[in-house]
Amino acid sequence: MGSIHQSTFFEAIKQHDPKSIAVVNSDSGKSFTYGSLLHDVALAKERLVQSSGKEGGDLSGERIAFLVENGYDYVVATFLTVTLLSTLAANAIALPLAPSFPAHELRYILDHSEALILLSTPRYATQAKDVLKEGLEKTPKFAQLDKLEEGSQEISDVEITGTAQDVASGMMLYTSGTTARPKGVVLKEATVAAQASSLYKAWEYTPKDRLLHVLPLHHIHGTVNAIFAPLLAGSSIEFMYPFNVDHVWKRLALPFLPEDQLNGHSGQTRPTPITFFTAVPTVWARMVQSFGSQTPEMQAATKTAVSRQYLRLNISGSAALPKPTQDAWIALSGGNTLLERFGMTEVGMAISCGLDDSDRIDGSVGWPLPSVEARLAETNDDTGEVSIIPIGGEKSADGKERHGEIQLRGPTIFSEYWRNPEATAKEFTDDGWFKTGDIAARREVPGSGKGKSGDWATGPAYYIQGRKSADIIKTGGEKVSALEVERELLSLPEVHECAVVGLPSESWGQKVAAVVVLSELGKTAGKGGKQWGAMDLRRALKDRLVAYKIPQDLAVVTELKRNAMGKINKKELVPEVFGDQGNIRRRSEVNKEEREKLKREVAKEKTIPENGKAT
Repeated sequence: MGSIHQSTFFEAIKQHDPKSIAVVNSDSGKSFTYGSLLHDVALAKERLVQSSGKEGGDLSGERIAFLVENGYDYVVATFLTVTLLSTLAANAIALPLAPSFPAHELRYILDHSEALILLSTPRYATQAKDVLKEGLEKTPKFAQLDKLEEGSQEISDVEITGTAQDVASGMMLYTSGTTARPKGVVLKEATVAAQASSLYKAWEYTPKDRLLHVLPLHHIHGTVNAIFAPLLAGSSIEFMYPFNVDHVWKRLALPFLPEDQLNGHSGQTRPTPITFFTAVPTVWARMVQSFGSQTPEMQAATKTAVSRQYLRLNISGSAALPKPTQDAWIALSGGNTLLERFGMTEVGMAISCGLDDSDRIDGSVGWPLPSVEARLAETNDDTGEVSIIPIGGEKSADGKERHGEIQLRGPTIFSEYWRNPEATAKEFTDDGWFKTGDIAARREVPGSGKGKSGDWATGPAYYIQGRKSADIIKTGGEKVSALEVERELLSLPEVHECAVVGLPSESWGQKVAAVVVLSELGKTAGKGGKQWGAMDLRRALKDRLVAYKIPQDLAVVTELKRNAMGKINKKELVPEVFGDQGNIRRRSEVNKEEREKLKREVAKEKTIPENGKAT
């Protein structure tokens, strides 16, 4: 009988039906039960302790890094597949690494975290050894994990030792490092448990759920939402990574295809229908775009699969969801509205729309989740004074909507940036609230926020306006939400993808600019069959946005670079497309005459009186 250190998750797993499916590796079709999971975790923990070479085998608080593919091995290794859970079992801190990262980034994380061990499966052993060859101040030990082909057949109990007071385990994830070097976000076991419990209550995971997992596992979205919370509830996790749109459609359809469509093999065992699918907006866009290329039989089966009857919860997150994608998915799925939520590495999921249809609000991320406290802090541009926007005070005396930074408090908030007390202190207010850097508004929505999704989903809902540093553009005394402009641009048939940014302007302080990937229609939608351009953009948005929100500059590019979670780094995008400090290097094909017309139109539509406010 093996032993593992005390954890909320192990206590929960021990209570689940040992014969129920915990993890499925989609590519091999192999499944692993909850009864196998704790035994495999205990075994992996013992191997981990032996590999450490540490006297006494005490790994409490040590950082254990790992390069492991998505699947059962990942869960066991750290509690996500074998690596994640076994690290928690050893009372250590799990440090998942992204195999897609270049060697220098992995070395930075290993050095900064002072990892004791780097674990890998055979698939990534060569990469791991290359990372350890040179350039490290302190080289961690290396250990290769054997691939788990079968789950444990043991039936004896696994002993859970220790107490909640001596738990030193947890997880460390690194920020994207868009403004500085990546920071290690320390998420203690109690914090991860609080995050998972909050989602368990709000999204109502059950043992009957089968979650299709297509996300990377070095992000909070792929770990807490799609591993920890379902394991806490006794749900099944089916890994299918990396994301392949054809494979996903096929997997969704298989339970509902006619017998003669099952790869030509009548009587083929049908997999369990997927009930829970969480992904980023780019994945949902790919799903919508590729649906029409399926056979009629596949389309019929997938329409059934993604209906509310079977896919009870479809979630979009990690970036803003374009309205055309939301609308297209609703039409395709017969009304199964995507649920949006707001979260980040430091806080897990903090705000979410509700399960009830009335609480899935277009453009909103909903309400603070159970155990999460949220508030909006408004900063006076002239004095720098910060004030809290009270519930009911969402509009100023002159009737304008007030926007403020989302600040959060509660057991789901991270404890610290790893060995960086200055950065930690900077991100918290004097009274203990975490400053997210995201700006939002709160709005009453008729029919929503009445508690139909739970007592947490009440009152005015939150609407994200964007990152304070990148998405709030101050032009002529007015504040413009880049996300609002992007939503309108993406509703135009000429636009395939876009990013809205602020450029320096002598006249306005900043001016709104758009970087666009044109659709096939957009490539010839301009006057005389030319490429769609800046004047076309302004005409299209004239009746949709007030003049000062309409982009004055347009750059057409062939692609927008995104990270693994579908996000665009706007701080890198601006100099890349427009040159340093707005010195434009590449714009749409707008000739001099057209540019002069644009300037005259802007001047006519937007005038700035002495009080500095746009009209």
